[in-house]
Amino acid sequence: MRLAVSLLAIFSVSGYAGAHYHILLPDKPAGQTDQPITVTLQFGHPFEHQMFATQKPRRAVVVTPEENLVELNGRTEQVDLPVAKGEPLPTYRWKYTPTQRGDYVFAVQCDPVWLADEGIYLEDTVKVTVHVLAQKNWDALAGARFELVPLTRPYGLRPGIVFQALAVSRDDAAPRSEFQPLPGTLVEVQRYNATPPKELPPDEHITRTLKTDPAGVATVTLTESGWWGVTAVRDGGLRQRGGRNVPVKQRTTLWVYVDDKAPLTPSK
Repeated sequence: MRLAVSLLAIFSVSGYAGAHYHILLPDKPAGQTDQPITVTLQFGHPFEHQMFATQKPRRAVVVTPEENLVELNGRTEQVDLPVAKGEPLPTYRWKYTPTQRGDYVFAVQCDPVWLADEGIYLEDTVKVTVHVLAQKNWDALAGARFELVPLTRPYGLRPGIVFQALAVSRDDAAPRSEFQPLPGTLVEVQRYNATPPKELPPDEHITRTLKTDPAGVATVTLTESGWWGVTAVRDGGLRQRGGRNVPVKQRTTLWVYVDDKAPLTPSK
């Protein structure tokens, strides 16, 4: 009986249509001290650049180079995204000014989003690292129950690099430093296009899929420049909707930037 339940959970995670993602991008991949950074949350299909209305997230934080966790909920701004047809789409953004050198990890926890076509809820956590002059704390945990922790520095990358991240789980009561690795976890990888492509490749070339190894590590090759979303997926149990139980998929996405080419001059 336990085997049947486990197989059902694996098949339900592997078989769902995962084209919708939360997209958390800064206005620039690297910043300067005492200059504001704007981070924007959208929801849609990253590769196709097909956007949908974004629900107001539950929580937003930034982890500083000194590992201080700063709450950003009070700075949440709604910004309407113009579209070719129909009403503008709501998105959300946060402004934060770094005061010291190091890496700043922005993380947003979203309430479950209902996908009627798939008949599931998506419960997402999404992170992005903004580099500010010094390499410090780029692998910070943001305190979520389900996270991807970069093992490869998530910036200063070139096309074709092999990137690794560790999928981890933690209890609500545990401190941020305590977690368990998650072997055999489904991972999806998509590149973000700033405008809709003129032609789309087959689905298997839009979303790459893999599983974490026995140590919980996901290994992917980022073949082109630009923003990439690396998303781990696990079963999140059931949730009531319309008097019946429907599945919840918990996901955690790490957005990573690949440079077009190496800068000619070092940062000041």
